[in-house]
Amino acid sequence: MSHKPAPSIADTVEHHLQRYFADLDGATPCGVYDMVMRQAELPLLRCVMAQCNGNQSQAAQVLGLNRNTLRKKLLEHGLIE
Repeated sequence: MSHKPAPSIADTVEHHLQRYFADLDGATPCGVYDMVMRQAELPLLRCVMAQCNGNQSQAAQVLGLNRNTLRKKLLEHGLIE
């Protein structure tokens, strides 16, 4: 029995973007880059923070971010107070 490999993150994003544009039904899109980055950033932060058991220093290292930058992003997304 062969299993079909799971789609890559890039494939999934592309599929959903194609659907997004189709759903616009001719309307002009605006701010797509920021929309996609914001939508991707939240689950990324949630997953990495969970993997690091909430340790911001470790999560910053995993993400390749400065800890202050990570903290700012966590605040922006309401993941910390």
